[in-house]
Amino acid sequence: MKLKSQILNLFLSFILLLVLLSCSVENQNNFKAEWPKISNETKPWTRWWWHGSAVNKNDLTVNMEELKNAGFGGVEVTPIYGVKGYEDKDLSFLSTEWMEEFSYTLQEGKRLDLGIDLANASGWPFGGPWVTADNACKNVQYKVYDLKEGERLNEKVEYVQEPLVRAVGHKVDISEIKFPISSNKNLQELALDQVRFKKKIPLQALIAYGENSGAIDLSNLVDEEGMLNWTAPKGDWKLYAIFQGWHGKMVERAGKGGEGNVIDHFSEEATKNFLNVFDKNSKGFNITGIRSFFNDSYEVDDAQGEGDWTPKMFEEFEKLRGYNLKDHLPALFGKDAEEINKKVISDYRETISDLLLQRFTKVWGDWAKNYNAEIRNQAHGSPANILDLYAASDIPETEGTSSMRIKLASSAGHVSGKPLIACEAATWLDEHFLSDLSAVKMNLDRYLANGVNHIVYHGTPYSPKNEQWPGWMFYASVHFAPTNTWWEDLKTINSYVTNCQSFMQNSKPANDILLYYPIYDSWSEQSKSMLQHFGTANDKLTKELSEFLLTNGYMFDYISDKQIQQLSFEDDKILSNKVEYKTILIPKCNYIPL
Repeated sequence: MKLKSQILNLFLSFILLLVLLSCSVENQNNFKAEWPKISNETKPWTRWWWHGSAVNKNDLTVNMEELKNAGFGGVEVTPIYGVKGYEDKDLSFLSTEWMEEFSYTLQEGKRLDLGIDLANASGWPFGGPWVTADNACKNVQYKVYDLKEGERLNEKVEYVQEPLVRAVGHKVDISEIKFPISSNKNLQELALDQVRFKKKIPLQALIAYGENSGAIDLSNLVDEEGMLNWTAPKGDWKLYAIFQGWHGKMVERAGKGGEGNVIDHFSEEATKNFLNVFDKNSKGFNITGIRSFFNDSYEVDDAQGEGDWTPKMFEEFEKLRGYNLKDHLPALFGKDAEEINKKVISDYRETISDLLLQRFTKVWGDWAKNYNAEIRNQAHGSPANILDLYAASDIPETEGTSSMRIKLASSAGHVSGKPLIACEAATWLDEHFLSDLSAVKMNLDRYLANGVNHIVYHGTPYSPKNEQWPGWMFYASVHFAPTNTWWEDLKTINSYVTNCQSFMQNSKPANDILLYYPIYDSWSEQSKSMLQHFGTANDKLTKELSEFLLTNGYMFDYISDKQIQQLSFEDDKILSNKVEYKTILIPKCNYIPL
């Protein structure tokens, strides 16, 4: 009896399977698969280094046709340092000759259906020989003086900046460097990374604080020689002198015509003055067809010290935070009660974040619209809430191998409704010719799995057609170029990426969870540094919860305070730019703004 029952069960299971299969076949017959349209944006792109901008029209065409045939959809033109022995062929960045070659590249891009992006600087970060000391990145220095009742300050209120010079690959003495930086005739040879000259730096404010008194602004009582004309009233007094220093960061790996000061990213004036040079130099050239302008990761503080000040800091702080920072300078430097210290340093860091968003990112984005172009921005490394910086970019771009780091860019893209989320892929996986395509694919898959839908390889050097093997090479590259042994096989990888991206770019993200990014815990943290840089800081801010969610199969997007304010709620769903979520998770944290 038991055997008959088992046979009957098997028979019924078989009949059920046939029914299901017939339904499946019928559904397949009625279903018409619609493969998304392949475009140059669904294909992978590559960073295209122009070494010394020593390019010519014939070889530009050859290079671009090779990329087209290998399955690439576009390039990001990045002028960079030159190749030894070819200095006489280098073109100065943004010169008339350079603009001619770039204009030709744009027209060839249209012919070949290759998209063209352009890095706004030759090297990184934004800067160049036209960036004056007034528009260059700044830092803050301070001194404290003690006075008792009836005393006068007998020393000068001054701060002498100590000299500093750092260069790539060799030592340079400060005596070899002239001021201004642009007056040095051998900047390519010098390869400067950071420079500070020994000089007095300007006083920004001198504020006196009494034991039981408010703050007294003594700035106007300091004469041209630096002497203070003031007698301390009753009580003990501490005088805080704030000085504006010169951070001295130079553009890294710059090509000819791109060397010089890095801009003050917290100054709208500095940003506009930097961009105006492109406006001036591009007049008279056909430069239609730029898809987007590109900014590499924020590496202003990849240096000694930090660029942590701007000339309008006091004015901007009061406008954004609603009180006068001069009333709380002891707290800014951690010398007041603990809670006051945390409040003031958090407000200072939030102000820096707002300035980077409003005075740089949005100004740059508005400028790009003049060319019917977008901005592609690597916000990681910034001393700001990078979720907001990414969201303000038309194409947010990430790099690295950490899933959490990648998701910062993809999250901002999802929450803000951006159609493209890019990455700098396969950066320096190994030395030249040592990285195989299996390692490349693993790197690409990590990006795709974490929400990136626009792969940009790092990268491909322009190289003359008749150059001896291996051709021109960039130091930190896997070398996605025809001289690599697996170049012909790269087409298969590119086809795979194109297939993945064609669907990802034509679909909506489906992450149920929004994970709050508790940045105020980091901003309020006391440390030796004035700034907090973000991109890997989430390892500390959300590490435990992020790893738990990913390990247990829960997909999420990070969300910032500003982004939460833009959410709506409809039919039991949280909506952000038509993307649906089910809940917001808040990790363990101490500070949330009300």
